[in-house]
Amino acid sequence: MSEYHIPVMLREVLAHLKPERGGIFVDGTVGGGGHAEALLEEGPGLCLVALDRDASAIAASRRRLYRFGSRVTLIHADYRDLTEVLAGLGIDGIAGFLLDLGVSSHQLDSPERGFSYQHPAPLDMRMDVREPMTAAGLVNSATEQELAHLIATFGEERWARRIARQLVARRQEGPLETTVDLVEAIKAAIPARARRDGPHPARRTFQALRIAVNQELSGLENVIHDGIDALVPGGRACILAFHSLEDRAVKHVFRQRAGACACPPGLPACACGARADVTILTPRARRPGQEEIEGNPRSRSVRLRAVEKLAGSRP
Repeated sequence: MSEYHIPVMLREVLAHLKPERGGIFVDGTVGGGGHAEALLEEGPGLCLVALDRDASAIAASRRRLYRFGSRVTLIHADYRDLTEVLAGLGIDGIAGFLLDLGVSSHQLDSPERGFSYQHPAPLDMRMDVREPMTAAGLVNSATEQELAHLIATFGEERWARRIARQLVARRQEGPLETTVDLVEAIKAAIPARARRDGPHPARRTFQALRIAVNQELSGLENVIHDGIDALVPGGRACILAFHSLEDRAVKHVFRQRAGACACPPGLPACACGARADVTILTPRARRPGQEEIEGNPRSRSVRLRAVEKLAGSRP
């Protein structure tokens, strides 16, 4: 099993969350504990509630964060359960909220998890192995139209229809059970000229299936709202997104909470009662520097956005 990678944009995350303020912080996707460890080191008066839906991530974080003792509360839970988790702990306000979205390097580098098109493995892709639906179950049961739609929507793949058609044809000969089966079907569907340049031809389809299996976009906007609602005045939220669909959701919620009008175009005057309760700290998404990208190529697509809860707002 590989080690968890160095946390992405760590310096920027610390600069925006300001852990030296102390208080209760929430890391909704603790992973291997890299960001969490740095927050606890930089904020001696900080206590952390750390969630993850992946049991192996919780185990890794427990080892990494053991030295912080009672300052850390680790919970095996989906970040979409944030409100219930905080209520169960008797917490009615937090000073910081962090989400590091998407798949972790540990998950990609653990072949048995089936996330990567670079390793032969069972076609699984579940972040929480308690869930019943695997990627194999999805590609072998969905209709051609359903597959085309999810590959186009979640993978933004131009060859989605061809890939869906090929998947359905291949499974007539027997179920697709491994990452190799899936990669071969994708390569067969994409014209050779389109496979010569650019990223791996399976990258977008693997992303789409992973998002669908784990329902990564379902409830994302709601949990961002929940995290902002939980912030005390002056509290900060910082979110790292790794593809445009996630980033679009983050940007939309932040703009909404900053008071952007949500009225349909054409109305003579604002009727939505838009009211700001945060200020946006990142007018444009922050991106990693070249040095970080060279040291960790997987960071190249990350976008960081942050907000601060306005004084006078209530958690």
